[in-house]
Amino acid sequence: MAGRTPPTRAQVEGYLADHRNWGRWGDKGDAGTINLITDEKRIQAAGLVRTGRTVSLSRPMPVTPSPENPEPANLFLKTLPWRDQGGVVVDFLTMTQHGFATTHIDALCHTWDRHGMWEGRDPAKELGYDGAHHGSIDHWSGGIMTRGVLLDIPKYRGEPYSTLDTPIHGWELEGAASQQGVSVGPGDAIVVHCGREAYTRSEKVVFGGEPAIPGLHASCLPFIRDNDLAVLVWDMEDMNPNEYGLAWTIHGAIFAYGLAVVDNALVEPLAQACAEEGRHDFMLTVNPLVINGGTGSPVNPIAVF
Repeated sequence: MAGRTPPTRAQVEGYLADHRNWGRWGDKGDAGTINLITDEKRIQAAGLVRTGRTVSLSRPMPVTPSPENPEPANLFLKTLPWRDQGGVVVDFLTMTQHGFATTHIDALCHTWDRHGMWEGRDPAKELGYDGAHHGSIDHWSGGIMTRGVLLDIPKYRGEPYSTLDTPIHGWELEGAASQQGVSVGPGDAIVVHCGREAYTRSEKVVFGGEPAIPGLHASCLPFIRDNDLAVLVWDMEDMNPNEYGLAWTIHGAIFAYGLAVVDNALVEPLAQACAEEGRHDFMLTVNPLVINGGTGSPVNPIAVF
């Protein structure tokens, strides 16, 4: 990426409009960038497993109210008697999976701007009470397994976390990869460590509604598109509000590129594991629930070393 000057609004609109993946995969378009994860890419990812160490990138199911979790999940248990003085327990779970608390993957129907949804579809026609008819989560029912690369921005910056005044720019993603001695390419997943855990420990954070969130700047869009990345996993989100007045910046990669996005990942333990293992790439698995017409799914991403 040339230069270290934030792009103009016109440039950001160009990132989202001039380099769309609409129509790129023909009748497999509902899978978006997951089409980039070929059999060869999965074999490459499996070859990264050397010690067998696993690290979960999922936050616990958010059942406790907090500033980050204004709409907690509801979990109820019911015990039932069984024969021979035995018993069984069942549970009932309701949740709002999008937002800032649950680790989840966004389907391609999740966001849109004035130009439409993924592949130019009209949300008024594609979204109904019974679910989404295009770009829904069930198109990833085969699961996602690919090479994952951690980009550790706190380590790169020498600072514990990004702030509203210091969003993460595209040239920093490049710089972190170079500093770590890793490259990224087609079909890869990047896991961006923004320092959310340190941020929430140190700052007064209020999520929900129209929150102010530090995270990735719109200047990161060319890094995602030019490298043909398949998956973005992060602990923060788009810098919000953005200075352009646009509906979406990084989340715009969903409807522009067909990008699979995993929100609210727990990345701090992975950063620690990468430091201990002395490497920043690994096999990554993400397996959504099969929800016909769903706009996303809770997930438990697993990094395997």
